[in-house]
Amino acid sequence: MTTKRRKPSTKQRALETLSRLKVLYPDAKCSLDYESPVQLLVATILSAQCTDERVNMVTPELFRRFPDAAAIAAADLSDIETLVKSTGFYRNKAKNIQGACRKIMTDFGGEVPQTMEELLTLPGVARKTSNVVLANAFGINMGVTVDTHVKRLSNRLGLTKHTDPVKIEQDLMKLLPRLDWENWSIRLIYHGRAVCNARKPACDRCQLADLCPSGVSITPSPLPTDAIEVSV
Repeated sequence: MTTKRRKPSTKQRALETLSRLKVLYPDAKCSLDYESPVQLLVATILSAQCTDERVNMVTPELFRRFPDAAAIAAADLSDIETLVKSTGFYRNKAKNIQGACRKIMTDFGGEVPQTMEELLTLPGVARKTSNVVLANAFGINMGVTVDTHVKRLSNRLGLTKHTDPVKIEQDLMKLLPRLDWENWSIRLIYHGRAVCNARKPACDRCQLADLCPSGVSITPSPLPTDAIEVSV
């Protein structure tokens, strides 16, 4: 009598995916350059619909001239606009950056708040930005950062059926250990850039192919970590 192999649960597949991502990208970290929580906040706001690579080209001069919340709050808005123009939607981004820094100065004593509730009161800050800042600046995991890569790959991997980032985040929070919420996002972003891109995912060399209901049904051969190249 042949025993039918039980199909792994969604949670089991999520945990196995996480385990493999840790092996593939052991040194993965936030791709944005920053030296303080407020600089990370600003960089994350700028990263909306823009690559981290572009943001990292813009922020050195921005932070040289306006290194902290006080300086940004007191700056001429047109100067901020000029410095961040190449990131796209620069007028709205500059307005939000200055508005957030002014609120940080008036309501939070010049320090970036360390709770989700308080961060969400800042102009231009939603859950994605809050999660990035809390996890990377303060080591606080309050949720799962859902960007375009995390949204795309989580759906392809069959870990969610939603398109709304908040609902995707809720699904992932149920599947993954809290300590790994930000680790998951960062490593999945690396994998999205290196292998599972939007237009033509490289299923033939994907180390998650056998776990992925959307990809080619194969068992991938071992791939050295240093063979995976990631561009931000």
